[in-house]
Amino acid sequence: MDQMRLSTLGLFRLSRRVPAAACAFLCLPLLLLSSPAAARPSPNRPEPQQQSAEGLLVRTMTNPEYRAKFFGRVTWIEKGAAYLVLEPAPGLPEARDIVRYDTATGKRDVLLPAAKLVAPGASEPLEISSFSLSSNGRRVLIFTNTQRVWRLHTRGDYWVYDLDSSSLRKLGGDAPPSTLMFAKFSPDGSKVAYVHASNLYVEDPATGSITQLTVDGSATIVNGTSDWVSEEELDIRDGFRWSPDGLRIAFWQFNTTGVGQYTLIYDLGHPRGEIVSGIPYPNYGIYPQTLVYPYPEAGTANSAVRVGVVAASGGAVTWMRTPGDPRENYIARMDWVGPNDLVLQHLNRLQNTNQVLLADATTGAVKQIFVDRDQDWVAYNDRIDWLNHDKQFLFLSERDGWRHLYRVDRASGKATLVTHGAFDVISLDAVCREENQVYFTASPDDPTQAYLYRARLNGSGQAERVSPNQPGTHSYEISPDCHWAIHTFSTLDTPPASDLVRIPAHSVVRSLLDNSALAQRVRPLTDGPTEFFSVDAGNGVKVDGWLMKPPHFDPSKKYPLIVYVYSEPAGQTTADRWGSIFNRVLASDGYLVASFDNEGTPAPLGRSWRRAVYGSVGPLSSAQQAAALESFERAHSYVDPQRIGVWGWSGGGSETLNLMFRSPDLYDVGVAIASVPDQRLYDSIYQERYMGLPQDNPQGYEKGSAINFAAGLRGRLLIMHGTGDDNVHFQGFELLVNRLIQLGKRFDMRVYPGRTHGLSEGRGTTLDVFKNVLWYFEDHLPRGPQSTAAK
Repeated sequence: MDQMRLSTLGLFRLSRRVPAAACAFLCLPLLLLSSPAAARPSPNRPEPQQQSAEGLLVRTMTNPEYRAKFFGRVTWIEKGAAYLVLEPAPGLPEARDIVRYDTATGKRDVLLPAAKLVAPGASEPLEISSFSLSSNGRRVLIFTNTQRVWRLHTRGDYWVYDLDSSSLRKLGGDAPPSTLMFAKFSPDGSKVAYVHASNLYVEDPATGSITQLTVDGSATIVNGTSDWVSEEELDIRDGFRWSPDGLRIAFWQFNTTGVGQYTLIYDLGHPRGEIVSGIPYPNYGIYPQTLVYPYPEAGTANSAVRVGVVAASGGAVTWMRTPGDPRENYIARMDWVGPNDLVLQHLNRLQNTNQVLLADATTGAVKQIFVDRDQDWVAYNDRIDWLNHDKQFLFLSERDGWRHLYRVDRASGKATLVTHGAFDVISLDAVCREENQVYFTASPDDPTQAYLYRARLNGSGQAERVSPNQPGTHSYEISPDCHWAIHTFSTLDTPPASDLVRIPAHSVVRSLLDNSALAQRVRPLTDGPTEFFSVDAGNGVKVDGWLMKPPHFDPSKKYPLIVYVYSEPAGQTTADRWGSIFNRVLASDGYLVASFDNEGTPAPLGRSWRRAVYGSVGPLSSAQQAAALESFERAHSYVDPQRIGVWGWSGGGSETLNLMFRSPDLYDVGVAIASVPDQRLYDSIYQERYMGLPQDNPQGYEKGSAINFAAGLRGRLLIMHGTGDDNVHFQGFELLVNRLIQLGKRFDMRVYPGRTHGLSEGRGTTLDVFKNVLWYFEDHLPRGPQSTAAK
């Protein structure tokens, strides 16, 4: 699963890890199946203070002044001499102009006014979701009227605006609205290719002439995009690539025949649509609807995957002859290298071998040019950059114990280090061939930070830090000529600020975004800045953590502590970047709030740190989280060990269950949202990557699944889930409920009909989720400095 940027909630949009809607914290009742969490007011809570905390929560979630603004991505043009952005169109609500800025001077020109994007018969301009330019810069491809496909809005309408003729044309012929996907110009800008109904098409935007390239697309054959699990875990969405000469198109094909069919039930109808809160009269005869889709649970059959090449003018498909069973391997990445060759990253099912294959697009013959192996798992490279007239390429590997950048010879497969030292490359940011330089993100001295570095492509010398010595997280959008960058900086206490800088000098040219007003508004929610520390987690392992203190904190008194957890291989909670408004609300309500990152999380601490969890997701993390908590309590007398809470979402919900079940003497109150109680119920790619196949590691799956330790529950537990969760299924929630009932355990539950993993759909849903988390802690974990009550 891919790690996305932090949002105002400060949580990763990490699919199973943390859902998209939870990260948004912007969209604001439901079916209540428990009582204590919703009782208002609670007898153990002073009403004035309750109103203050709840009011603060409502205010921070509904008031735009509490939302961090983000500059967003830019479209670099003219090799970096200029860039394009979307800006509000004056006098046209919801409409945006495409604006050009001269990079050096800041001179502003409107390239395409929204007023010119009024479709025939319409009165309002098209609402631009995204756009792209043709290679000559004279045509603009507009994506609008978008619809969500599982997680992202990747289906919609596409229009082409010709800047020379001032004409606007809709693509797709008579295709229904919002049914085109991933449209993009050919290299010369004369054609546009797109996916519709699982088939590939090419259209001439000048004449509207359409050529259908594939004809076998169906409910089980998916061309040019992805099946569910490869979208979720390998980030394959846009599933086709134009050849550099524009004569051919390469594409993924997924055959889902034989994959287990999962059924989601919508008792009020409208699958993945409107949240129904009332049925108007005189309607009657309301029956459930279902949504059935192929979802491979761990150990079950996967889709068959292959890559084909077809002429842009139509004709027969040439299939690349990748080795092995197409159901037992993944093609994680695919792209062109030159006009006739494709480079593929071919993973075996266990994901411990990544073959880099070169495929002949004319014959389909393939050969291995490099292989990356690990006894546990390997990570595919999101990008492969070619050097020296395509004779070499750059590749990230952990083969020496650190994630380093290598220069690989195409002919021999020999890999030569480009980056050196006991540190991880977090990401590859830009390759500057003319300057023999590569820019990358790393943090050799502190895994909670992130800085930009550069190194010579030939591997000589030491890497040079480009970012200023300003602790926090620095991220960059670097121009194609490597002379400019959009630099964004934040910390857990500092909302993001963006500026345009010259690199490598990092001299600021101008400020682009400032959130200092938000920083002032949130500062009173805690007592001073967030504190970072490391703490013993047992067996000589030190883990990173942070702590927020309530306002007017008095170290001579004892306070309750709430731990925010994730703990799985897909997310790091202790990174020093703009964080959770909600955790600050908890702190403002009289709680200490902390988080710890155990081994197995993706911190830049080396291969052994990340691989420590292999085959044992759950036991190691929960043991280290518990040990870290005990160490922290011993070192800080103001922590009340008899008032400890924990909460998390997705993987963090699973860890909350583990801690409440496995360490009942330590944790008193837990809130687990959208959890995976039994790892056998989650998808094949994610779970098998870290645990192997359940048929090969049954003991690991048994020991790793929280449900098997539910007998240990003694504290107060609230579990929350959406019935329409296509990612972490409601099935696991039901299994856990049945187990807790069987054991005679006291617990509370809250169900959200029809909502997905993010629990965001429907008016008031997001606010309701966080209100109930707050209320549950207030009801069962007395806040503020109080005398310790006996357990």
